[in-house]
Amino acid sequence: MTGLLEIVTVSLVGLVTTSSSLLGAVLGLYVRLPKTGLAAILAFAAGSLISALAIELAYESALQLHHQGFAIRIAWLFVGSGFGLGAAIYYCGTMFLEQRGAAIRFPTRFREYALSCKRKESEELINLLCRSDLMRHLPPDRIEALLPCIRTRKLQPGEVLFRAGDQGDALYIVKRGRVDVVPEAASLDDTVQKPIATLSEGQTFGEMALITGNPRTATIRAATESELLSIGKNEFERLTQQDQELANVVRRLSHERAISNLSANGLNPSKWAAIATSNVQHMSRSDSEKLLVETSHGAGLAIVLGNILDTIPGCLVIGAKFGAFQNLSLSLMLGMFIGGIPEAAASASILQKAGYRPRTVLLLWSMVLVTGIVSAAAGYSFIGSSESLTAIFCQAIAGGAVLALVAHAMIPEAIHQGGSAVVLPTVAGFLFALYFALASSPV
Repeated sequence: MTGLLEIVTVSLVGLVTTSSSLLGAVLGLYVRLPKTGLAAILAFAAGSLISALAIELAYESALQLHHQGFAIRIAWLFVGSGFGLGAAIYYCGTMFLEQRGAAIRFPTRFREYALSCKRKESEELINLLCRSDLMRHLPPDRIEALLPCIRTRKLQPGEVLFRAGDQGDALYIVKRGRVDVVPEAASLDDTVQKPIATLSEGQTFGEMALITGNPRTATIRAATESELLSIGKNEFERLTQQDQELANVVRRLSHERAISNLSANGLNPSKWAAIATSNVQHMSRSDSEKLLVETSHGAGLAIVLGNILDTIPGCLVIGAKFGAFQNLSLSLMLGMFIGGIPEAAASASILQKAGYRPRTVLLLWSMVLVTGIVSAAAGYSFIGSSESLTAIFCQAIAGGAVLALVAHAMIPEAIHQGGSAVVLPTVAGFLFALYFALASSPV
């Protein structure tokens, strides 16, 4: 009966520790909180957790091993290996989940995720453009202004993109597949006419529409399932009006000279792509909002698992170190409780912007409470009741995961919201936890 009572007690401790996540979610949904205040709270919690992990977990575990007869270096290596493994597990798990939508929980993590997506997409476009007959003539440092103007168009086999005589309104680049160029005389029956040319990946067509404004001189139909990139004439003309250097390039070009001069005057494709890619370093607000909405669809499970991943290690340690109320790791509990408020508030706010209803957001965060209860009980039942090497190593793994959480999310979020001034509450949190550790240790 006593064992059951202790499990219930430690479960309640886990519930209290993680209840701040639900409180933070409510504040994020319904109250406009000052960013600097949230940053200070988060930084204080980060400092408190660092102190608790260093003193109450890492140092005490190493000291316990030393008392069991292990040399200091062996004890340090044993505990350090556990911390390293825990950090690696947390890092791999959170990277896996963030690539599936969990990144939108944190503003800084979402920004990094969004920039990564933009760079990946831009690199694919740039690698294609550097092989394009026409686009590689453009200066690489001007490519960033061109990327937002590029649209995608898909064609099915046999589908006609445009016919001879149509008004030219765009330039096209073959991204995937092949398209046939059918002569002007065949425009009335272009589905059976033999093409005069076939264009494949990286090749450009329709560029004279951007230079001369003349009607199309041939019909374009898809030879296979194809995907094209297009740049509208109006957009391209706007760019040339804003950029005199780009306008000079366009005026120099003609259809035949663009092809014949490619090898003689063009940059090396790999160098061109490297220079162009280096300019893609920021994401506009509209791009970010669009990606936020797109990422949020179907990401509910990833978000829940991300929150659970953040909660499990700390509650495992709290449960493992629980023997009685006087043995509670108050600094670790307070660090997790305080840190959960601004984290949940920021995450709830960004999820609301992504289109999640308040009820859904609160339901997601209620799962964190359940996780805290189960993790604390599991830590007490399977780790805390033993002084074996396995129990000590498991505590070290959990501690490494918590430390990785602090470095991965808490400190970056605090700096993002409050700037460099957050170093002061971070140190304050560290000293606060240090006092608890000294006050509770026997002298």
